[in-house]
Amino acid sequence: MERGSSGPHAAPPAPRGALRRRIGLLWREVAKFGAVGGAGLLVNMLVFNLVRHVTDLQVVRASVIATVVAIAFNYLGFRYFTYRDRDRSGRTREMVLFLLFSAAGLVIENGVLYLATYGFGWDSPLQSNIFKFLGIGVATLFRFWSYRTWVFRALPARQAVADAESFLGKEPGGRRRQRAMR
Repeated sequence: MERGSSGPHAAPPAPRGALRRRIGLLWREVAKFGAVGGAGLLVNMLVFNLVRHVTDLQVVRASVIATVVAIAFNYLGFRYFTYRDRDRSGRTREMVLFLLFSAAGLVIENGVLYLATYGFGWDSPLQSNIFKFLGIGVATLFRFWSYRTWVFRALPARQAVADAESFLGKEPGGRRRQRAMR
């Protein structure tokens, strides 16, 4: 068998149009995730600096408060904007997973700030904001992957559903079965 041949049972390659469509959908998802995330970033940084300015809380504690506020803000944005077309059947499961992965993101985000503050002694307001921002960036990569993979699951593709229905609607010999509409 030649190199690159796929054998008799291999699926045919996806048409270019399908690949472009999938890439386009992914880019729209990334853009929507980025819009909500950008707004969440502003909420997070504003609350962080407000808490640091108004209270005497330590830097990481102020950051955890800000992160929790941003998590609540982001959930609303993700559920009702970014992933509004995704499966809504298991809302309890969705919330539990969202909170679980958000908590992991909180640990990642504030772990970076903790390491900079207490590991290296970088505790000026500017340094705290820089490392808070870096921590958010690292945690965002994790959150994007986990939210789209586990929390806001995709519904079956419309085309795949239509293909399956048309396949199931045909009788042997190619004639369509008549189904009563109710």
